[in-house]
Amino acid sequence: MKEELREEIIRLKKEKNAAILAHNYQLPEVQDVSDFVGDSLELSIKATKLSNKVIVLAGVDFMAEQAAVLNPEKIVLHPEKGATCSLANYLTLKVAKAYKEKYPDIPLVVYVNSYLEVKAISDYIVTSANAVEVVKRIDSPRILFGPDRNLAEYVAEKSGKEVIVVPQESHCYVHSHIISKEDMILAREKYPNAKIAVHPETPKEVRELADFIGSTSQMMKYACSCESNQVIIGTEIGLVHRLRKECPGKEYIPLNDAAICRFMKQITLKSIRDSLRDMKNIVVVDENLAKIAKEKTTKTYELVGIKL
Repeated sequence: MKEELREEIIRLKKEKNAAILAHNYQLPEVQDVSDFVGDSLELSIKATKLSNKVIVLAGVDFMAEQAAVLNPEKIVLHPEKGATCSLANYLTLKVAKAYKEKYPDIPLVVYVNSYLEVKAISDYIVTSANAVEVVKRIDSPRILFGPDRNLAEYVAEKSGKEVIVVPQESHCYVHSHIISKEDMILAREKYPNAKIAVHPETPKEVRELADFIGSTSQMMKYACSCESNQVIIGTEIGLVHRLRKECPGKEYIPLNDAAICRFMKQITLKSIRDSLRDMKNIVVVDENLAKIAKEKTTKTYELVGIKL
């Protein structure tokens, strides 16, 4: 069944002039049928470089929305409308406005893991890969940052600036509640010669025990290039499949086998096939908000030397 779906998807991609972009946390078979696999930053940039008429975004909803914002001339499909992001859902427009009213003179830095209406009222839009460097370059000693309390704390540590979390309780349930300090201790005991790489969305007590902290793209580069033949991966387990496929010759071990995002895993070969075949789940965004968000994304990326 999977092979039949895979063959049909390949045929439909040619027929529809489509490209599939998959996040690192997608199912192995979804990654394998995709034209490009990456993190939020990589997917955002890649989407703008493609000549394909149709983009199938195999990721959660804010990623598909972001692709539509950056590619107004293309058709963006989100295979599974129910694939949302619990982290993004913490930062509603109401919450963002309340913080801006409370702190009117402090810039609002919004994590890409958020929705268009929030991005449109932000000052900067960042990813986990560029958040620290962007914040360092903002001409303000204090910033509002959201959603994700752990990433905000990490940005504060690395930038030396005061960071106010928007909202305080925001977090990724996989990184905050499934990956733990106990996992780190057990991994050190079981694999004493291994290196451990973790995502900045993990809690401070996890980050303090890691050899490397970075976005999934940064973790990929570290795992492939570090001297150790054993690398423990402290993020959603989907990244392990990509590492084993693209950087063979090393042992890649999930820090916790239960680190699975139930929302990412909602996208399947069948949902991709159905979306392409029927051209359904087209992502439609407000043109005015999209224009504002695109300008702010472009401005943010230019701060760190990236041109969209």
